[in-house]
Amino acid sequence: MIDSVDVPIIASHVPAYAHPGDAGADLVATEAVHLEPGERALVGTGVRIALPEGFVAFVVPRSGLAARHGITIVNAPGTVDAGYRGEIRVSLLNTDLHASYDVSVGDRIAQVIVMPVPRVRFTPVEELPQSSRGERGFGSTGYQTGVSS
Repeated sequence: MIDSVDVPIIASHVPAYAHPGDAGADLVATEAVHLEPGERALVGTGVRIALPEGFVAFVVPRSGLAARHGITIVNAPGTVDAGYRGEIRVSLLNTDLHASYDVSVGDRIAQVIVMPVPRVRFTPVEELPQSSRGERGFGSTGYQTGVSS
């Protein structure tokens, strides 16, 4: 298990973990944005990182913003590849049907999770090995249609 990894960063506000053991470090807005219901905006964080090869960063929504205000990320999770050196920007979406939402400079708008990722070799084959799940897709672990509780 990897204990920690050093990630070079240029940032006006370095992402921080709110609690010991948290997987995601908070990203904050570096610009103010007003989101009307159903509106989306690309919001800057001022964060640029240099991930080591074999790592990826995922930008994910903050559960509190989603639960209280309906604010989420359009392309969640956003993927930051090891070779990317530009600013991490977050595509926020206001899913609330009635209320607008204001993002202020310094607001926590997303979290970044850094993870190791192996390089995969895709091997063409004629047939895939069997599994207990097989070809069952969405809801295959318990979702049933036509059943009332």
